[in-house]
Amino acid sequence: MTVAVAVPAALLAACCFAVAAVLQQEAAATVPEKESLHPRLILVLAHRPLWLAGIALSAFSFLVQGVALAVGPLVLVLPLASTDLLFALPLLARRHRRRLTRREVAGAVCTAGGVAAFLAVLPYSAAESRPGAAEWLPLLAVVAACLTVLVPTGLRSSGRVRAGVYAAAAGLLFALLDALTKSAAVLFRDRGAAALGHWEPYALLLVGSAGLLLAQSSFQAGSLAVGLPLIDTVEPIGAVLIGAAVFHERLAASGFLALQILGAALAVTGIVILDRSPLVREGPGAPTTG
Repeated sequence: MTVAVAVPAALLAACCFAVAAVLQQEAAATVPEKESLHPRLILVLAHRPLWLAGIALSAFSFLVQGVALAVGPLVLVLPLASTDLLFALPLLARRHRRRLTRREVAGAVCTAGGVAAFLAVLPYSAAESRPGAAEWLPLLAVVAACLTVLVPTGLRSSGRVRAGVYAAAAGLLFALLDALTKSAAVLFRDRGAAALGHWEPYALLLVGSAGLLLAQSSFQAGSLAVGLPLIDTVEPIGAVLIGAAVFHERLAASGFLALQILGAALAVTGIVILDRSPLVREGPGAPTTG
């Protein structure tokens, strides 16, 4: 029953986020670069109906993913939820009135096949107790240290470099957000409104807001070809590592670990192939063809 709920919910979340990302990037790309990483960027975007629609869909995606995490482990849910680029690509193809090329199809097959291989040998992880301070504090320290390097680097850069650095930082925060979401979802599942007496729901707001600002700054600085593939790579890898280290979720046994690593590498290869797709690189502002 856990898998029967977690898998469809994770895939639905991926689909919703793909549509949301296309809408948000189309709106964010129209904002001047000087607004990048400034809270005013969110205020400017809030006056764009297209961006608001994307945010509403992102919120729904977050809730659906929370349902998946309430019943399933991070190492199962996040690889599935990270397949949003597979849903985004046909949307972009339809918008540009183009057919997917063989290379794009190959990238999609690599990504889907890699995720499938990773999950095929994934052992069942029984529900673990909620992590305590001893598990959370080292993780928070590592994330903070990475951000102190990535964010200033983005501020000193421009264009694709800035978009990539911000996307990597956003992916890292989203991985942390996934872990906090799982912890909060389990709390609400088991304790109801009493979960509001714990710190995780409030940390969700802080980490989610910072991740949102970084993601929008990445979308504003460059096309989806830069931001979305990096987020799709950093977030699931980070979430799987957090699931294993903080929530003590199990990866494949030693005999199948090589296959799981190969599946992860294949999925990342697929994302890189899709990243190089002209369809994705053009971004929403490119002219369509007949």
